[in-house]
Amino acid sequence: MEETPVFNEHNKKEYPPMHTAEHLLNGEMARRYGHGRAFSSHIERKKSKLDYHLPQALTPEEIKSLEDYINSVVAADVEVSVEYITQEEAASRFDMGRLPEDASETVRVVKVGDYDECLCIGDHVKRTSEIGQFRITSTRYEDGVQRIVFKLS
Repeated sequence: MEETPVFNEHNKKEYPPMHTAEHLLNGEMARRYGHGRAFSSHIERKKSKLDYHLPQALTPEEIKSLEDYINSVVAADVEVSVEYITQEEAASRFDMGRLPEDASETVRVVKVGDYDECLCIGDHVKRTSEIGQFRITSTRYEDGVQRIVFKLS
């Protein structure tokens, strides 16, 4: 009989559609621009913002392309799944820098089809079609930091 993993307590209740959209944007930003996931985020029900280290501002065309990409994944109705692995296994696949020092030995990986996977303990939708329309509402670039603000409808 397999034991149920015990995790650290999670101190926040995310809005699952917004949190899953954040995963999609983070995964695509890391793939396209090669500067990793957001270093700062504020994920809320009405609107959310992510900050990335980038050498230059994204163009309006790049912003539109990101928005279109996320909406295409939403429309594809991709499954969101969970995998449990050891920290040792995770270290070969993920940046462990944001994992708390007192994290459990077993960690949780959230996968959005083949579009994103990362360590995460938060709440997510079961399928991307539950996210709704993704819209980037504003961006700002200052001192090497690209901020992206988005909402769902």
